[in-house]
Amino acid sequence: MSRFDAVVLAGGAARRLGGVDKPGVTVGARPLLDRVLDACRGAGRTVVVGGRRPTVRPVRWVREEPPGGGPLAALSAGLRLVEADTVVVLGGDLPFLGEAAVAALVGELGAEEGAEGVLAVDGGGRDQPLTAAYRTEPLRREIALLAAEHGTLPGLPLRLLMDELVLRRIGSGPGTSLEGASFDCDTWEDIAAARSRIREHGHVLDEWITAVKAELGIELDVDTDVLLDLARDAAHGVARPAAPLTTFLVGYAAAQAAGSGGSAEGARAVAEAARKAAALAARWADEGSGPAEPAGPTGPVDPTGPTGPTSPSEGDGSS
Repeated sequence: MSRFDAVVLAGGAARRLGGVDKPGVTVGARPLLDRVLDACRGAGRTVVVGGRRPTVRPVRWVREEPPGGGPLAALSAGLRLVEADTVVVLGGDLPFLGEAAVAALVGELGAEEGAEGVLAVDGGGRDQPLTAAYRTEPLRREIALLAAEHGTLPGLPLRLLMDELVLRRIGSGPGTSLEGASFDCDTWEDIAAARSRIREHGHVLDEWITAVKAELGIELDVDTDVLLDLARDAAHGVARPAAPLTTFLVGYAAAQAAGSGGSAEGARAVAEAARKAAALAARWADEGSGPAEPAGPTGPVDPTGPTGPTSPSEGDGSS
């Protein structure tokens, strides 16, 4: 994938949310802004236009002048810190944006030689210029021309910029590479819908694992199927409490093995530790299902003593 920077606009007034701090509103116990920052972790440089706050990833901060001057002024401010030839421009309220969607936007732009931008189109056919990838220089050029034409950028609609660019549009409906990516949270109804969706059966486990990793400061990519299979084997083959304890020990062993090797080495260490623990659980289960001790002589046993000779001097009297 081509190198890219990212600009995240996170300084809106959130009037339809009653003026709350929208980037800090949580979905799945994670602030909306942090969810977007996770999606653009592949960026060489990430610029957030808005008020400073703790974030899950390191970013560069900037504010438009004046603060609250609108998305066009905010984008202009963010572009001043961009270095890459491609920039992904995102709203700070996209709960379902993922790395795959960002990669798809960048990839499509790279494949379209004549395009100056690739943006998502929502289910209603509306352009989503804050779920998009652009070539940096045309973006700067057109913003400068708009500033010269109107004498100012604050208050101008982003649509004026879109009208001047050569754009390619991609649907973000079900089954597309951008599925759900352009869903933004403008109202409390949107927030409620997002919170409900991540608790659906097909999403909840991935959402929970991502939230835990973010909370613990872990960037390790783990094969959850491997760990779930291990937990099942430990619970069934040993005892139910063995499941969480075994997965904890696998994680601890993986951390020791990974050391300073980075996330890739850590992921391999998890897989290897899980394999060993699963094999141990299988041996434990096999041992428990077999005979308790080697088979002895058949027939009735005299409870008062041995049933046969116990030493060379004892026998049937023959010599």
